[in-house]
Formats: sequence, C-alpha cells, structure tokens
Amino acid sequence: MLSTILSAFTVAEIRKKLAFTALLLALYRLGSHIPVPGVDIKAVEQVQKQFGSGGVLNLLNTFSGGGLSRIAVFALGIMPYITASIILQLLTVVVPSLEKLQKEGEVGTARITQYTRYLTVGLAFAQSIGYVFLFKSFSPNAGTPIIPSFDVPHVFLIVMSLTAGTILLMWMGELITQRGIGNGISLMIFASIVARLPHGIQAWWTSPDQVFRVMMPFIALGVIAAIVFIQEGQRRIPVQYAKRVIGRRMSGGGQTYLPLRVNMAGVIPVIFAASIMAFPPTVGQLINQPWAHSVANFFSPSKAPYIVGESIMIIVFTYFYTAVTFNPVDQAENLKKYGGFIPGVRPGRPTAEFLDRVLARLTFPGALYLAAVAAFPTILINSTSANFFFGGTSLLIVIGVALDTMKQLEAQLMMRNYEGFLK
Repeated sequence: MLSTILSAFTVAEIRKKLAFTALLLALYRLGSHIPVPGVDIKAVEQVQKQFGSGGVLNLLNTFSGGGLSRIAVFALGIMPYITASIILQLLTVVVPSLEKLQKEGEVGTARITQYTRYLTVGLAFAQSIGYVFLFKSFSPNAGTPIIPSFDVPHVFLIVMSLTAGTILLMWMGELITQRGIGNGISLMIFASIVARLPHGIQAWWTSPDQVFRVMMPFIALGVIAAIVFIQEGQRRIPVQYAKRVIGRRMSGGGQTYLPLRVNMAGVIPVIFAASIMAFPPTVGQLINQPWAHSVANFFSPSKAPYIVGESIMIIVFTYFYTAVTFNPVDQAENLKKYGGFIPGVRPGRPTAEFLDRVLARLTFPGALYLAAVAAFPTILINSTSANFFFGGTSLLIVIGVALDTMKQLEAQLMMRNYEGFLK
C-alpha cells in the first residue's frame, strides 16, 4: 500500500489530482470552523459539551466533522445529499418514470442527478430550520442566547447560510469525483470522521479504565481486520459463454465468473438506519416538554432500544437495498442475451431463481455483519467505564472509503504501467 502511494507521487497527472483533492478537503475543513452569521460565538463555546456526551448529537456532529457543535457554515455536512441520493435510489423501484430514466444511460442518470440536487436543497433547508430551533433550546445551558436576535430576518439568514453550505459541499464533492481521486462525497464523510479521531484518541488515553486502555488497540485492529475481510469477501458464480459465429469470424466463448459480494449494500443500510433512529431523539430535544425529553433519552444511541432498533433496521434495509441494486431477472436476461449460462442451470427463469436464492443466503450473513459492527462499539463502551465514543457506522465508512480510494488509485497507476499491491 505504501509503495502504491509513493508511486502515485511520481506521476505528474496523479500528483495534480491528489493535490486538487487535498485542497478541496482542506477548504471543507476550513468551512467547518467558520461560524454562520447571527450567532454568539461565546455562547456556542459554552454548549459544545452538549455534543460530546455520546448521544445522538455526538453522532450527528461526527458526520459534520465537528461543524455542528460550532454552528459552522458546513454544520449540516454532506448528509442531506446522501439522504437525497438514497431516497432517489429507492424511488426508482416504485416510480416507473424514474426506473425508465435509470435505463436510458447517461441522459437518464444526469436527470436523476438533477432531481437529487433539488431534493438536497429541500432537505437541507428543512434540516436547517430544525437545527436553528435546536440551537435556541440550548440557550439556557449557555447562560446567554446563542442567537441574540431571534427574528425572521436573522433566522432566515442562518437557514440560508446552512443550506448554501450544503450546496457548496455538494458541488465540491462532484468536483473531486470529476477531477480528483476517489468519490468526492465519500471522501468528505471520510474527512469528517477522521477529523474527530484526535478527540477519540485523547478520550482513550485519559480513560480511567486501565484494562480498556490496554485492550483497546488490539480490539480496534481486530475489528478493522474483520471489516476488511468481510468487505472484500465474495461468492464467485462461474459463467460459461458459448462461441458465436458472426460472419466468417468466431467470437465469444470462454469462462468467467459473476462476483456476488457478501456485503453488496455497502454502508448504505447503516447510514439509513442511523438517520431514522436519530430522528426521535432529535425531535425530542427540539420539543421543550418532559415527555419529549423522556423519548429522546429512551432512544439515546447508548441505550438498548436504540441498538436493537438500529440492528433490525440494518437487516431489513440490507435486504431491501440489495434487491434494489441487484436484479436477478435482469442479470439472467443479460446472460441469455450474450450467450452466457451458469453450468448446471438452465438459462432464463431458472437462472434468475438460482441467483435470487444464492443472493438471499449470501445477504443474511452480510446483514448480520453490518448489524454486529454497528452495535459492537456501543456495547463495548457501555460495558466499560471509558469515556470514549466511536461508532460502527464510522468504522465502516472510513474503511470502505479507504479501500475504494486505494483501488481507484491502483487503477490509475495500472493504466500507466505501474505495478501495485492489488492484483
């Protein structure tokens, strides 16, 4: 891996792409420290401890790279865009017009991307309004109002600033994807989580639990190794292609395989489940009523109801999202169209049933793996007296993005006759 990274710096074109990616990520981190206009900076500093207690606010703050606790321009992060992308992907299954657009190639994909941008603006605007009232509810803890002039013009200014920050991040992420290395949106979430790593290391080092301090590095290495092992695991279904005569030439033939990954859904089910489970405690904190605070406390990320609910939703969304992204009927038709078949399985409907059966059995351990990784860190922290919070969602995102980025970097090097560590 290190040799691949060092080799990348010897190629001028790749070096420029890496520099461009690093520059935009640095601008993203800078924007996470610039507060929006209309807030009291000293009051914001007084309530930052509200975001480090291990609750849902800490989870949301992690995805924003600490920008939420500072009420920065990029406080919303890139999560509204990710939520909009997931919603559009799910709607392509139930809306025939969107499904038709998806099959139209680049033109349809561009139209769906435009719809995703519009939905991102709407979600960011609505989420900004909710956060403004959430910040207002923290004023008693700060001693002074966080938003000194809580009237329509000032609230509208803050909402528009937060919404514009998300739109700017969306544009920067697309620029990284086009001109840089890796997926820009994923790299921004990666940067947000990694930026919180020094706080986690400090909390681990200052933990009063000596056993936890000693065992934590070994547990972290074990979890990372397990995630990499499962993420790269796949079931290879052999596919045989018959030879075809086109004019006077014989083409086709040979044997290949159809890779079915153990975790075909990636981290999308975890992000979606975390977003839904974060909704009740967030709304509970917005409503200044005893029963609302009880609901927020009941669904706290460190409590058993949250862990159980998130695990169930992860399993359900893993099956659902896998069914959305991989259609056995379409795969069987494509194989039949190009003269391919699975040895021992008849083409057409039997092939689709075979793929569906294999995929259902393969998705089950993948869903359990996602639920276990998401729940294990929280259970570990609750069983110790350590004041340290890290989420399985964060681990999955960081490792998954790192693997994908290294594969893209390796592909860039292989195009220029470099030999790397992925073969």
